[in-house]
Amino acid sequence: MTRDRLLLLVVISLLPLVPPVASAADRPNILWISCEDISPSLGCYGDEYSTSPNIDGLAAQGVVFRRCFSHAGVCAVARSGLITGVYPVSIGSQHMRSRIVPPPNVRCFTEYLRAAGYYCTNRSKTDYNFEPPLTAWDKSGRRSGDWSGRAEGQPFFSVINLTVSHESKIRAKFDRLVHDPAKVSLPPYIPDTPAARRDRARYYDIITLMDRQVGQILAKLKADELAENTIVMFWGDHGEGLPRGKRWIYDSGIHVPLVVRWPGKIQPGTSRDDLVCFLDFAPTVLSLAGVKPPAHMHGQVILGRHTADPREYLFAQRDRMDEAYDLIRAVRDRRYKYIRNLMPGRTRAQNIDYMNKMPTMIDMRRLNAAGKLDTVALRQYFEPTKPVEELYDLEKDPFEVDNLAEVSAHSATLKRMRGVLEGWQEEIGDQGLLPEALLVEAMRPENRYEVTADPVISVARSTAAGGFTVTITSKTPGASIAFATGKGTPPKWQLYSRPITVAAGTQLRAVACRIGFRNSQRVRRVVGD
Repeated sequence: MTRDRLLLLVVISLLPLVPPVASAADRPNILWISCEDISPSLGCYGDEYSTSPNIDGLAAQGVVFRRCFSHAGVCAVARSGLITGVYPVSIGSQHMRSRIVPPPNVRCFTEYLRAAGYYCTNRSKTDYNFEPPLTAWDKSGRRSGDWSGRAEGQPFFSVINLTVSHESKIRAKFDRLVHDPAKVSLPPYIPDTPAARRDRARYYDIITLMDRQVGQILAKLKADELAENTIVMFWGDHGEGLPRGKRWIYDSGIHVPLVVRWPGKIQPGTSRDDLVCFLDFAPTVLSLAGVKPPAHMHGQVILGRHTADPREYLFAQRDRMDEAYDLIRAVRDRRYKYIRNLMPGRTRAQNIDYMNKMPTMIDMRRLNAAGKLDTVALRQYFEPTKPVEELYDLEKDPFEVDNLAEVSAHSATLKRMRGVLEGWQEEIGDQGLLPEALLVEAMRPENRYEVTADPVISVARSTAAGGFTVTITSKTPGASIAFATGKGTPPKWQLYSRPITVAAGTQLRAVACRIGFRNSQRVRRVVGD
């Protein structure tokens, strides 16, 4: 990053958080329903063995995005991009379960919504590879209350994260299976064993359980008479929680469902085939709320009157997964997937303790050790090294097992995709090429957390009778400020985005925060003293 660009980011980070906002009439409610660890294994995507009537019903009332992809095959890295609107590799959050310090201009996009008057809630996961700042949400946690705590007439953005479909639930003990293991279809890279079939059947069972929860949420929205003015977006955080799905950037790990209902705006029962990625979610929500997305976000608007032209390429990455280091990048267009293995000497079959508990994986390792994986597709995962480059024709080979990188007939495609990937890495500043230890040291020298500078409360008389105008600042670049009025315990924190007017005698409390920093001390002042 050049000195001039760094200076520009610092200047931007010090500007008041006051986004351009549309009129109240143009601000719909927005509800995200997210679930964990599923591919598009739903009836509305053509999976005839799935039992998902509520999501299928939602799709019948809206649009199915058939080519929506995560930028990573694991939750924390995926959610890091979702909440910031930028690629994790551009801010150093590409490693699973890290604690980063992003550039000062990078915020949780919900701050822009709150500054525009939206009531923002999250139930209950904040797995961003950084601790969410106090200013990110009005309410967050298992008891967030969703949209119920907002002021009368206030638009809301609510996120409800469903965890029943998580990978760990597949290997949990079930009293019985609803889906028959004998009837499931297995991909060619999974051996046909009783354990693999049971795991796949349980995967379908937990999707059905998750679908029931989606139905309950939609019923509550309708009971509250909010369904007609609420955009509902249902999506999965990455691919299926089964071997060579989750954690990987093959389509089995990053192809996800996205279903959107927008009454009166989206033709019911439609579908879209354009390439969509998680980096699009933040700018799209901001745009739908009447807020102009910040220029530093990497995605584009996919809904509403500011919808961008379809993109040509999508990108994905895999770096450290729990205790296993790897470095893989990928680019995908509508037909081809190109993968660059930057650590080709490392097998795909590195040990990850959590992943190794899956019965299917136990069978795969047992059969490999016994030399009983009898097809190229089954043995691919256990090859001692990886090819430097992989190229797949997704129309002919959707499971990505026939590598075309060394086939001369595809050399032009290989060269084109290689160049696109390298151009993207340069454009966004891929920090995955730095060893994690050096990256962490640069962000947080000697692993010492910086503390956000205390807020400074400045008070001036207002033209309003008996009122005072209050301005709150912090010297820390990129700092956000939360404030509360009165003596309530705990404080009802609001996001400071512009000067406020209060009456004489009002007690103010303020705290400054920045992603990756410790919060400042709480500062108190009674206005007029």
